[in-house]
Amino acid sequence: MNFIEKLAIRLSLAKAEIYMVLILLGFLMLGVIIKQIHSVENADLLIKKAEAARYSEAEVDSLISIAAKEEEKVNDDVLREAAAEEKDKVVEKKPKHPASGKKVFTGTLSFNKASSLQLQKIQGIGPVMAGRLITFRTEKGGKVKQFEDFLEVKGISSKKLEVLKQHFTLE
Repeated sequence: MNFIEKLAIRLSLAKAEIYMVLILLGFLMLGVIIKQIHSVENADLLIKKAEAARYSEAEVDSLISIAAKEEEKVNDDVLREAAAEEKDKVVEKKPKHPASGKKVFTGTLSFNKASSLQLQKIQGIGPVMAGRLITFRTEKGGKVKQFEDFLEVKGISSKKLEVLKQHFTLE
């Protein structure tokens, strides 16, 4: 007599019933194993998400370092501009035309990047008008796109606008 026949006698079940119980127990065990594998896969997925989050923090750190480099560039540009303005002050103190006390500027400036001292080089623009122009530029978002917009600034008429057109570029 084999094991299944002995078990059938002890439990008072037929062989077919024993086989069905064994098959059901097999499926039950298979379900437990599959569930365990699925939970391991979920845990692995969660670990990968946590690593991705950690790496995204590294990305934020790299963005911060890029911003810091950009800030250094801006600081360097400001220092260079200040040095150039100081140099221009020294040059302006030496009168080129001692007979005439008027400013003589024949070049062009990028209005959207010009400083107050650079604006004052243009004939008819003093410290007050340069301040108004810079305030106007700031109100326009740091960029003026049309020369006609200058007519909104107090103290600029169509005649002065023609002078500004000769000396400004709107890049």
